[in-house]
Amino acid sequence: MKYLEFTFHTQPCTETVNDVLCAVLGEAGFESFVEQADGIAAYIQKDLYDEDTVRQTMAAFPLPDTTITYSYVEAEDKDWNEEWEKNFFQPIVIGDRCVVHSTFHHDIPQVPYDIVINPQMAFGTGHHETTSLIIGELLDSDLQGKSVLDMGCGTSILAILARMRGANHCTAVDIDDWCVRNSLENIELNHLDGIDVYQGDASSLVDKGPFDVVIANINRNILLADMKYYIARMNPGATLLMSGFYTDDIAAIRSEAESLGMTFMEYREKNRWAAVKFQLFK
Repeated sequence: MKYLEFTFHTQPCTETVNDVLCAVLGEAGFESFVEQADGIAAYIQKDLYDEDTVRQTMAAFPLPDTTITYSYVEAEDKDWNEEWEKNFFQPIVIGDRCVVHSTFHHDIPQVPYDIVINPQMAFGTGHHETTSLIIGELLDSDLQGKSVLDMGCGTSILAILARMRGANHCTAVDIDDWCVRNSLENIELNHLDGIDVYQGDASSLVDKGPFDVVIANINRNILLADMKYYIARMNPGATLLMSGFYTDDIAAIRSEAESLGMTFMEYREKNRWAAVKFQLFK
């Protein structure tokens, strides 16, 4: 079976942009995705490739202010899904408390929180700094009996961990139907209930919640535009955890959050990526 190997360069190259790109390419027939320094590599069966479909997919890309260019070559014969499984998605161990792995991994260390996911893309696995930063926040937070929103959920790894950490109920929301389907699969793999998954953007939150903890791991521009929707659905005393941006962006994120009544608590950083924590006192 012959495959084409595409190289997509994304600007800005963020986890959210690349997540969405993988999702829309999946709808266009692409099967495997591998993270690269300035975008992603994607693979599609040669017989299934349609140039007009790819062009239309790029023209209709749903995130604003995003530039995507691409090129492709004929790939050598390989099982690309198997190659990705063996060479890219390795188990992630966070301290001695949490491990994220797939069903094909073996010899997993024994930790309190063992999360199984089978992502069909190379993102939302916990490898990216922003995801691991939020995982660290959740591991250090008291979630017992709380209601949690995972906004821009992707694989729903964060909602899954929150439920394992004692959250009473979790709501996971993503703009892409593909992410909803993958989230439902991952929730089932972990034998969890109490997590509802919806397709939609921040405007769809009007009839959801209220929440004690809101997680939004997206990107700077979307967070600045949508923060008001999150806060409108938060209980007094609720916590807002946000990531998906650089430390240079903390000032803008903090200014918007404080203008909406939030109190800045702390931030974490890893390789210039940041996660911030706010609380709503009202």
